[in-house]
Amino acid sequence: MTGTSDLLPIGRFSALTRISVRMLRHYDEHDVLRPAYVDDATGYRWYATTQTDDALLVRQLRDVGFGVPAIGALLAARNGSTFGHALDQQRAVLVDDLRVASHRLTLIDRMREAHHQEQTMDITIDSTPFAARTVAALRGTIPTYGDEQQLWDRILPELGRQGIALTGPCGAIDLDEEYQERDVDKEVFVPVAPGTEAAEPLAVRELPEQPAARAVVTGPYEQLAEACDQLVRWAADRGTPGVAGMRYVYLNDPSTTPPEQLVTEVYLPISG
Repeated sequence: MTGTSDLLPIGRFSALTRISVRMLRHYDEHDVLRPAYVDDATGYRWYATTQTDDALLVRQLRDVGFGVPAIGALLAARNGSTFGHALDQQRAVLVDDLRVASHRLTLIDRMREAHHQEQTMDITIDSTPFAARTVAALRGTIPTYGDEQQLWDRILPELGRQGIALTGPCGAIDLDEEYQERDVDKEVFVPVAPGTEAAEPLAVRELPEQPAARAVVTGPYEQLAEACDQLVRWAADRGTPGVAGMRYVYLNDPSTTPPEQLVTEVYLPISG
């Protein structure tokens, strides 16, 4: 084999770089990692020792989720800013995937628990209207429904700065007409005395009485999604399907109340 004395056969190169022979052939076919020499008679591939760095980088990029076309492009751009930017973007994707996977695991755990127990929470459902009230409210866009705390972190200090006193339990309203996977339009509110004035970003407004089906939930806030599902089923079974705008009233303070003792009223508006 003239001309191959300083080259590594594909099997040895595979062992050194921890890339399977099958994948080395795949990378060759897609012009990502071409062998230094291919025997015309046998088709056998040989690799130069100087290709080791390329191969190790290919494996690392593959292991963090880049596809073959992206790997080829990043090999060529390794010394530029594009390479670092691509890594940052891939990291953001993986973080989001992790969040989604964690959420799905939580849902699976709830489904498993529901499968083994007749009742997974302390919940009562009835037909009780949402009572009219005067509120100081803060409206905002949050990443997902589970990020409501972001609005509370904004409104509570602002209430203190403006000297606005609460007169009852706080709450929240889903404002989107459709379910949103991202960028949720939500409002949090605190009841205040009639005639109260507020400056931006707060707004004082009247929430009218609203016919509704109500679920009273005792337990952690993580149960509220399941409570909403039960509430929708309950209303639909009675021929009174709800409309958008689910409302939540938190009857005690989560900072001083154990999660298992939290009590939340969930209201599903019913069209008149």
